[in-house]
Amino acid sequence: MKAFLRYIPAVHVLQRNPVFKKISEDSGIPEQVLTNWMQEETDQLRKMLLDEQWQGAEPAEEVFTVYLLKALGEKVQRFSKTRLRPVINGTGVVLHTNLGRARLGENAVRAVHAAAVNYSNLEYDLERGERGSRHDIVESLVCQVTGAEAAMVVNNNAAAVYLVLRALAKNREVIVSRGQLVEIGGSFRVSEIMEESGARLVEVGTTNKTHYYDYEDTIREETAMLMKVHTSNFKVSGFTESVETGQLAGLAQQNGLVFYEDLGSGAFYDFAAHGIGEEPLVSQVLREGVDLVTCSGDKLLGGPQAGIIAGKKQWIDRLKKHQLARVLRVDKMTFAALEATLKDYIRRSAVETIPTVRDILADKKEIKARSQRFIDFAAETVPAFLCELAEDESQIGGGTMPDVYLPTWGVLLRHKQISPQGLADGLRSGDPPVIARMKDEQVFIDFRTVSDDEMETLLGALRQLEP
Repeated sequence: MKAFLRYIPAVHVLQRNPVFKKISEDSGIPEQVLTNWMQEETDQLRKMLLDEQWQGAEPAEEVFTVYLLKALGEKVQRFSKTRLRPVINGTGVVLHTNLGRARLGENAVRAVHAAAVNYSNLEYDLERGERGSRHDIVESLVCQVTGAEAAMVVNNNAAAVYLVLRALAKNREVIVSRGQLVEIGGSFRVSEIMEESGARLVEVGTTNKTHYYDYEDTIREETAMLMKVHTSNFKVSGFTESVETGQLAGLAQQNGLVFYEDLGSGAFYDFAAHGIGEEPLVSQVLREGVDLVTCSGDKLLGGPQAGIIAGKKQWIDRLKKHQLARVLRVDKMTFAALEATLKDYIRRSAVETIPTVRDILADKKEIKARSQRFIDFAAETVPAFLCELAEDESQIGGGTMPDVYLPTWGVLLRHKQISPQGLADGLRSGDPPVIARMKDEQVFIDFRTVSDDEMETLLGALRQLEP
C-alpha cells in the first residue's frame, strides 16, 4: 500500500477541480476552511494506506481524487447540520435527560424568541430609568406559585444546592440522613457537592432508618444546618423510617439552625391527586416550615433548565449577595421561558399549555386513539411497513418518580426487508432522527411523547427508509 502514496493528489491540485469549486460556491464556506478540511482528509487517506486499511477500488490518482472530493462533500454536509438537532421522542419517557428533558410550552417558546431577537430590560428598571436586578423578573411569580417569602434562580438544581451550602454553611456542619445521600445523573453525589461547597457533612441514622433523636443528639455549636434530600430518583421500601419535614423544621427553629430541603424534581402541579407518584408540592413543603427549598426548572415544572431557590427572605437575600450568585446566574432566554411557564401555572392552564404536565397526565384512551390514527395514515402512505397497535408502560424519566409506570399505547413497527435493529438504527440516523425503543425484539414507538403535529414528520422518516 505504501507504493500507492504517490497517487494521492496534492491539495492545490484538488483546489482546481470543478467539484471543489462547486462545493465552495454552494456551501458558502471560505475556501481556506475547505482547504484545511481537504488537507485533513488527505492526511487520513495517507494514514489509511500506511496502515493497509484501504478497501476501495484499485488505487489510482483518479480514484483517490473522487474519494477525497466525496469525503469533503460529506464533511460539508455534516457541518451544515446543526449539532443540537430536533428529534422525535418515541420512547414514551416524558423527561428524557438525553433528549433534553422538558419541552417548553408555546407561551415559553414565544417568550424565548422575543428575548433572543430583541434588546430587553434584563437588568434595567423601566420605572426608575436605572440599573435593575435580574432577580426581579421571576421572583414574585415563584412566590405567588409556591407561597414563599422570596426566591431566586440559578442555572440548575445542583448549582442551587452548591450555593445554599457554600453561602450558609461553609466550614460548618450540615446534618443529613444517610438514607438521603443520593447520587444524581452523571455520577454527581450530594455528599461530593457538599464537600466542594466547604460544608462539613455529618451523617446520621442508617440507610433505611433515621429517627428524630439522631438529629437531636448530633446538633452542636458547629452545626449550621439541617438538610433533607427528597429521594426522588429512588425508593427505599420495607423496614424504613424517616423524620417528617415539619418535625425537622421545629427542631431547626428551636436550635437557631437553617432547615433546607432539596426536592430535586420539584412538583408545582399536584400529580399525586391523579394517583401519579407521591412527589410533594413545593408549596406544601414550604408551609411545613422549611427555611429554603431547591428544585429543578426542567423536570416536573416543565420549564427551562434552572435551579429554583425559594423560602425565607432573610436567607434568600444572603444568597443573592453572595459572589457565586453571579457565577451561577441564568441568561435572558432562561428567564423568559421560566416567566412564561410560571404564568401558565398562575393562570391554572398548565395541563393544556405545558407539554410535561400534559404528557404525564395524558389519558390512555387518548394515546391509543393517536396511535391508531398513525397506523391508518401509515397504511395509506407507507404500506411496506407493518404497524401493530400495542399496549405498554411509559416512565416519567429525568430521575423523577422511578417507581411510577404510566399505562400507554404505541405502535410496533416491522418491515419485511429491514431487520428490527436495522430499522431502529435507520430511524435514529434519519432527518429528523426518531428515537424509539425495543419491545419484544421489535421497534416500538410510544405515542405518549409523539404529538399529532409530529405525525407527518414521523411518516416522512419511514419513507426515507424504504428500499
